[in-house]
Amino acid sequence: MQNIEERDFARIVREHRNTIYTVCYMFSKDADEVSDLFQEVLINMWKGYAKFRGDSSLNTWIYRVSLNTCISMERKKKKLGKKVALAVNANFFEDDDKDARQIRQLYDRIHRLGVIDRAIILLWLDNVSYEEIGQIVGISTKNVSVKLKRIKEQLKKM
Repeated sequence: MQNIEERDFARIVREHRNTIYTVCYMFSKDADEVSDLFQEVLINMWKGYAKFRGDSSLNTWIYRVSLNTCISMERKKKKLGKKVALAVNANFFEDDDKDARQIRQLYDRIHRLGVIDRAIILLWLDNVSYEEIGQIVGISTKNVSVKLKRIKEQLKKM
């Protein structure tokens, strides 16, 4: 039988799974790796859940845990070196219409950004306010504005 804390956590995961998945997808295109990242985020959320005091919104906390987990895994991956994928058959955009191609192109460009820039643009695309982006990433609201302008310019040049 589940206790109240477990049921509450399961509800939070159900309600925010798309946010968590989106963050994980921004850090890998490989379906297995996205799944691994998702699981790592859930583990880290569970470990930190009892300590969450509500100083920030639940959404901010989930973004912060998700991004920190993915950034840490990205750094570990770079330290270990490049791994060879056995088979990558993941195609998250099955449609081949103009909109799907543009979305794929945007995501390909975003994947080439640094991890912090990737996090900032992901949050902006998710309509997170500049203030909340700053809280999640740990920079000032003004710095978010400046970074977003530079990131957008960088994406245009790609």
